[in-house]
Amino acid sequence: MPVVTLACQAMATRFEMVLHGENPTALRAAGEEAVNEIEKLEDQLSLYRAWTEIAHLNARAADEPVKVSPPVFALLKQARALSLETGGAFDITIAPLVRCWGFMHGSGRVPAAEQLAEARARVGMGLVEFHEANSTVRFSRPGVMLDLGAIGKGYAIDRALVALREAGVTSGLIHGGTSTIYALGNPPDADFWQVAIERPPNSAGLSDFPETVALRDESLSVSAIWAKAFEAHGKSFGHLIDPRTGEPASDAVLAAVILPSATETDALSTALLVGAREVHARLAQSRPAIRTLLVLKTGNGLQVESRGLQK
Repeated sequence: MPVVTLACQAMATRFEMVLHGENPTALRAAGEEAVNEIEKLEDQLSLYRAWTEIAHLNARAADEPVKVSPPVFALLKQARALSLETGGAFDITIAPLVRCWGFMHGSGRVPAAEQLAEARARVGMGLVEFHEANSTVRFSRPGVMLDLGAIGKGYAIDRALVALREAGVTSGLIHGGTSTIYALGNPPDADFWQVAIERPPNSAGLSDFPETVALRDESLSVSAIWAKAFEAHGKSFGHLIDPRTGEPASDAVLAAVILPSATETDALSTALLVGAREVHARLAQSRPAIRTLLVLKTGNGLQVESRGLQK
């Protein structure tokens, strides 16, 4: 069966897709439309481009209600719902803390106590006001800043999938930055796509770590603390920060979530890494069908907790 591969760079992430079908010309056209969808989203969601809807919100919403497009308004409301579901472990207002810890444009630093307290006061979805009647958003205090980095890749994949399905594509893989991957249908020669999960460093002794997971019409997102970290005062500080405490996540080293929505897996894998056992219990209660993997730090090394996965 013919195979078509496409790639693009958007939202500081490399997206790639592999599509299977009978007609390579039609496949490539569908893939190019999906790529266009991803690239257009950067002009809506980027924190760093001054003309985007998110940049406009960050610049003006503390002074006045700012109107956003219906898709962006819906995404922001979905982010609020996911924040509530995870007890605040996922929060798109995290940007002041990311900047405070030196991860927005650098490799990280330990902030002074007063700087951390000031940043924490500007974080929390309760500071974001939604006005349904006219699709406007307002911040209740200056300094609030939205960062969709923990949900944008998944959302882009979901939008690309709409284009692929409308074009009749039924088999393929699409990923954003390798941390979120969606398995569309199944491969031509098997019932499921087999997708590998990278082991954490120093985890050779974890015999119950699943090397691969089987996916079909599902998304897998993986979050890990070793992807971007720095050393200071004899400790390692990762780039994923708990919005509730203002401190980098420290109880888990890896979290993975499998669900039908890439938007949700992208956000919830971040929340699971940040909130560890607490969020794991929350998700098991709110989503009985969810499949999860959590690798925790213990006094004796690393420990695996999983739901719905078998090695």
